[in-house]
Amino acid sequence: MDTLTAIRERRSVKYFDSSHRMTSAEEKQLFELAILSPTAFNIQHWRFVNVRDASLRQKIRELSWGQAQVTDASLLIVLCADKNAWAKQPERYWVNAPKEVQDYLVPAMGAYYSNNPQAQRDECMRSCGMAAQTLMLAAKAMGYDSCAMDGFDFEKVAQVIHLPADHLITMFVVIGKAVTPARPRGGQLKLAEVLIENIF
Repeated sequence: MDTLTAIRERRSVKYFDSSHRMTSAEEKQLFELAILSPTAFNIQHWRFVNVRDASLRQKIRELSWGQAQVTDASLLIVLCADKNAWAKQPERYWVNAPKEVQDYLVPAMGAYYSNNPQAQRDECMRSCGMAAQTLMLAAKAMGYDSCAMDGFDFEKVAQVIHLPADHLITMFVVIGKAVTPARPRGGQLKLAEVLIENIF
């Protein structure tokens, strides 16, 4: 499926074939595409927790108000981010760049994020949002359906997956084979209502 079709046809699906599993090659392809998503300063601070264990999934479903897609989708991805990735060997993010680029960007990264927890968190949310969209569009192009989720107890799920203290959870992304098609779009706003030319 081409990119434009994937964008038009991607919808949030809630009900999945619980017996279906993606192949290891498909999973690898999906995550290899996801890590091509953009991040500021090339920090790549997303962390994809691929929850395979059935008992863990059941616990997480209970913390997600019983939503079936948590256990029934082929993949349950807890999309997390390392808030302090900017400070953890930042030179590795630019290891293949020319020296003058490294010499500029690596110190600039520290100058921007140091003592700026709001920027650290905001960057995590932006980057994981883009990674989530990449996952969902790639899944659609591969013939799968998906749903991004925030309907769960973030703190308790963090405990279940042993989330490190300097990480945060941004959302879930579930991916699999739909058994019930998505409902018709609920009410798309007109482009003229959301597209502003120059100033409000």
